[in-house]
Amino acid sequence: MKLRHLLLVGIFAAGSLMNAQEVKKNVIEVTGVAEMEVEPDEIIFNIGIKADNKNQLADSEKLLFETLKNNGVKNEDIKFKSMYQNLYSKTTKFTKSFQFKVNAKTNVSKLFEELNQKWVSNLNIAEIKNTKIADFRKTVKINALKAAKEKADYLLESIGKKVGTPVEIIEIEDYMSDSILPVAYKSMRANVQMEAVDQNADYSFDNIENIKLKYSIKTKYEIL
Repeated sequence: MKLRHLLLVGIFAAGSLMNAQEVKKNVIEVTGVAEMEVEPDEIIFNIGIKADNKNQLADSEKLLFETLKNNGVKNEDIKFKSMYQNLYSKTTKFTKSFQFKVNAKTNVSKLFEELNQKWVSNLNIAEIKNTKIADFRKTVKINALKAAKEKADYLLESIGKKVGTPVEIIEIEDYMSDSILPVAYKSMRANVQMEAVDQNADYSFDNIENIKLKYSIKTKYEIL
């Protein structure tokens, strides 16, 4: 019995010593923040076409593909989305929707002008993006971690201490926007009639605000 009590006392003592060591470990907690603005290089549009019958719809689809092709849009960058037949409509009975992608080389204003046709029912933006956004995200996160380390360095240096081993690193996604639109594009978030599109508006990539990335990294370092 005495031996058992001694073993239990020894275990409790060891546990208390470990807890005491953990409590006494001196750390500094800091948060690093980094930001970056990235120029969009790709826009994805939704477009709808309409017709009174299937033959007209086929003709409209052909005209759509020809117009997009003439403006540098490749066939593989055009995707079919849906088709609808309205049996109760007295006028337009067939509609079909697609998505297409343009890049920074595309003259978007010219494209809009050529798509301002009666057979086009609506045109709106689905997504604004940069094709290398994943790489830019990594860069921003790395810069945020470096900023945290730099902050810990100068804070501890001010009191004669140094940064030791990192104890904890937590990624915080503060803010990322890839849908900021210029004034010319804001009216096109919803499905709008092409006749209502401002033909004098500048729809070029130069008139699109940059994609904004911002990340924070919270860290803990040992104090030496």
